[in-house]
This record gives sequence, structure tokens and C-alpha cells, in this order.
Amino acid sequence: MTIYNRTTKGTIVSSLGFVILLTGCSAGGSQPTSTSVATSTSPSATQSAAATAASPAEKVTIEYWQYQFPAKVDLITKLIADFQKQNPNIEVKQTNFPYDQYNEKVATLVPAGKGPDVINLYYGWLPKYVASGYLQPLPDSAFSEDKIKAEFFPFVDTAKLNGKYYAIPTAVRTLALFYNKDLFTKAGLDPNKPPATWDELVSQGKKLTEKDKNGQYVVEGLAWQPNAQLHHWFRDALVYQAGGKDISDDRRKVLWKETPAGLEAFKYLIDLSFVHQLGTKDFYNDDITAFKGGHAAITIDGSFQLGGIKKDAPNLNYAIAPLPSYKDKATQVSFWANAITKNVQGKKLEAATKFLQFLTSKEVQEQWVEKVGELPAKKDVALQDIYKKDEKLGPFISQLSYAHAHYFVDEKLEKDYFTDAVDQVVLNKVPYEKAYDELVAKTQKLYDEYWAKQDKK
Repeated sequence: MTIYNRTTKGTIVSSLGFVILLTGCSAGGSQPTSTSVATSTSPSATQSAAATAASPAEKVTIEYWQYQFPAKVDLITKLIADFQKQNPNIEVKQTNFPYDQYNEKVATLVPAGKGPDVINLYYGWLPKYVASGYLQPLPDSAFSEDKIKAEFFPFVDTAKLNGKYYAIPTAVRTLALFYNKDLFTKAGLDPNKPPATWDELVSQGKKLTEKDKNGQYVVEGLAWQPNAQLHHWFRDALVYQAGGKDISDDRRKVLWKETPAGLEAFKYLIDLSFVHQLGTKDFYNDDITAFKGGHAAITIDGSFQLGGIKKDAPNLNYAIAPLPSYKDKATQVSFWANAITKNVQGKKLEAATKFLQFLTSKEVQEQWVEKVGELPAKKDVALQDIYKKDEKLGPFISQLSYAHAHYFVDEKLEKDYFTDAVDQVVLNKVPYEKAYDELVAKTQKLYDEYWAKQDKK
């Protein structure tokens, strides 16, 4: 299995706006014209009609947007060329923006009828995008509910809002445990037996942690970065593993306090650093950088990191394992999906639909695994032996059957609320229960406000 990596930041920028290339010409041959046919029977009119009838089909141009993730940009560039060979009358122009500018660009241009026809977006942004009127439902003729439920993993239903699917992914990503086999051996641990339970993560993490004479970390037993993947680990893995549930089936109520599981999960995650001192925030800048450099023995991260490790740390002797479990097994799953913006109609809509069908095809999903490292979104593609038995991909694939995808009403604010609550305990010594209660209350208020607006529509 060859996993290619993200390259250094690059931008492929095409012009904004939509272009329709018309191949019909006026009698003078210098200006585009419509394909209307003259009613006169004169020779010149007959010749004009014949020329019009013989002209090539109209070429349609659609704009595709995604953020600047080099491995994805490179692959989409190649896929667009493949798609255009199959569909010579459709031109796809790709435009990219930095991640932190992406939503601002969408909010500015889409309401004005400009910008993308097909857009790549994080699934956690969907509620805001749909509520803001940026998207239209997927065409039922190509993406019916029965078809999606039959072909895709169940968690894709987080892209279903108000009874309709608004986006569809090419690939998905789960969380797993990455561990440095050399550091395990150095610590006297079996490099083929990574931690499989919460308790083992603590006990092995302590043996793996190294500090200098001043008490400063040399090697983290566990990379601890709450504002990276750990907030996902809390909601969609730790809470469920402790016997709880994230939100209600109607997506309206946060359920973390319905059982003791939520607080137990919250305390466990914080104590990995605060009490057990396995790692600290921002060590070597962030968790994945510390792991790549051999300064963290374990990190919790997604399958999308495989390519980056191959590129940046090709000699790193590491392995992947399912997340450590507790009372039950669980992991987080998320995805970037493709959607069609609200103003796309007619030939453009037909072209956009074809492009979405292409991006969700088996062939494209297999290329996505190879070049990006994310997992196929369709069950029959992901569960092929070539992926299930792969030493790096297999542990991710094995968790898909019990993966959970949190329904974000505001992905940025929900992450900020969580990291602020953790900081309150770690930095300001606020009691766990107080910080946790405030986190639940603020998150629930966010949901209440979101649904109040939806119910008025």
C-alpha cells in the first residue's frame, strides 16, 4: 500500500465566477451567438441552419472549491483531468483557499450567486451552511436516500438535514492510536502490544514518559493536544466508552450529563496530563509534530496523518492500533463532503451531479486511499481485504462499525467551548465539575438557539 503525503503548501487558484463556453458563432465568426435557427428558406439561411446543427454540443464550465490541503489539491487536479476526458463537454475549474479563509469566502460569494458550483466542506459545517441557504439538496435521481443508505456507512446520515441529504463524501476518517515501536522497546514494553484499555494507556504512558533533571518533557508518553483531535475523542469515543451518549436522536439535546459517563470521560482526558503527566499542550508545537520527531510515544489521530508521516518521517518505526476501550468500544469518525450550491441549475446542475457521481465512484475512492490516506466512504470499497488487512489502514477500518459522528451546529464554537473548559481546570484550577457543568450548559444553549431558529422557518 503506497500512501503519498501532503506536500508543502501550494495553491492552485483559478478565476472566480462561472464561464459558459458557447461554440456557436455569428455569420462573421467573431462573436458567440445562441443556437436559434432562422425560419427563412433562402440559401444563406439554410446554410446557417446547417452550420448550427453541425456545431459541437455546448460546453459547460463548473467551479469546484476546496481548501488548501496539498495532497487533496494534487489528487483533485489529476481527477479533474480524468473526468474531463470522460466528459469532454464539461470543464471543471478548481479554486483553493487557506483553511482559515474558506468559510468567509463562501459566506461572501455564494449568497451573491458567485463562487463554486460544487464545494468541498467539513461535515460539521453543514448545519450552518444549510441554515444560511448556501446549498441545495442533492438531486434525488442520482443520490436517493435508499441508495445512500445501501452504499454508504450509516454515519453519513449526519449529512441529512430537514429530511434531505445535502452532501456526500468521497472518503471518511476515524481516530486510532499511533505508537512509536522503538520507544516502546526502549521503555521495556512489547512493541506488538499497545494499550488496549484506559488503564493500560495510563500505565504504559507513564513508562514511556521521559523528563530531564528540571522536570521538562523529553518524550511524552502521550501527545496531549485538546484543540487538535482530543475534543473529538471526548465526544465520540470516551463518552460512549464510559457508557454514555453524545446527543439525542433528534439532535436537540446534549446527553453528557444524563449519566456519570460524560464527567468520567472529561476527567479521564484531563488527568492524562494534569494528574498522570503523560504529556502537555503545545509540546514541540503540536501533537503530530512531536510524534513525527520521536518526541511523543503515542498520539491519538486520524487516518489522514498517514501520508504526512510518510513524507516528513519516512524512517519512523510506528504502528497503528484501535483506540483503547473501557466499558465499550467506540471511535470518532468525520468526513469532508461535496455539495452543490444553491444557485446551480440547468446544464450546470447536470454537470455538477455528474462530477459528484464521479467523485464518489469506486475508482476515485481507491485513489483517495492511496494518495491521501483517508478511508473509502462506501462500505463495499472500504471493506475490501486489501484495506482490512493492511497494517496501517486495517486498524482504522476495523473501527468503522462502531464509529460515531457528532452532529455539530457550530463546529468552531463547540471546539472552543471544550478547550476552554479544559484550560479552566488545568490552568485556572477550576474544579472539574464546575468547568464541566459550564461546558454542558454553553453547548446546550448553542443547540437551543440553533433549533429555535430552525423551528421558525
